[in-house]
Amino acid sequence: MKKVLILLLTMVMAVGLAACGTSDKENKAGSSDKKVLVMGTSADYAPFEYVETEKSDEIIGFDVDLGKAIASKLGYKVEVKDMDFNGLVQALKSGQADFVMAGMTPTPKRKKNVDFSDIYYTAKHMIVSKKESNIKSLEDLKGKTVGVQLGSIQEEKAKEIAKQVDIKIEDRNRIPDLIQEMKSGRFDAAIIEDTVAKGYINKEKDLTDFTISDKPEDAGSAIAFPKNSELTKKFNEELKKMKENGELDKLVVKWFGGEQ
Repeated sequence: MKKVLILLLTMVMAVGLAACGTSDKENKAGSSDKKVLVMGTSADYAPFEYVETEKSDEIIGFDVDLGKAIASKLGYKVEVKDMDFNGLVQALKSGQADFVMAGMTPTPKRKKNVDFSDIYYTAKHMIVSKKESNIKSLEDLKGKTVGVQLGSIQEEKAKEIAKQVDIKIEDRNRIPDLIQEMKSGRFDAAIIEDTVAKGYINKEKDLTDFTISDKPEDAGSAIAFPKNSELTKKFNEELKKMKENGELDKLVVKWFGGEQ
């Protein structure tokens, strides 16, 4: 009887161990076959990425549509995470995000820390101010306080302007903060990407703007990835196809009302 019980226990343990082994293999296979990519963004940059709070808490926009379209073609789903713009590069380095789309320009400084796709959209810098300020040129900024988004290409542009015109530069984490600081009189002007600035100009009737003459590529947007990510090449290939077959142009028309 004892021999029978020992034999039965041995068989049960063997089956259990085999099941555990199978489960471990499945778990390992599942972890390596990643099907969800985390897209880091800063959802204060309409129409690139923003939230229509009166409708839902979903992050929408041009970058979101483009990121999801490319990921879908590669067999991935996308989880969009909102972060401060200044923390996006670090999010890639620390593994909190698989890629970043936030109207980000591939500057030499950023390229030291992350890799970039080809440029997918080009914009210009715009000076935004209250109409009553009568700021119509860079020279009119002399002695003024100019706001920029922390960590943005516009922050670097402000530093360039400061070498020519005596301005005080202040930074904030979010674009709406810049607008509020101007409306309250703490900032005389702000430097914002033109496509984004136009959205605020249309809503805030007491604001005005002018565009800074610049090289178009200086404000080009690209997708950022961790260094040596295999996704960089894959995303670039799909981005190229979307440029060639007109899919990218359709998204530009949808979100900006016209082609670049």
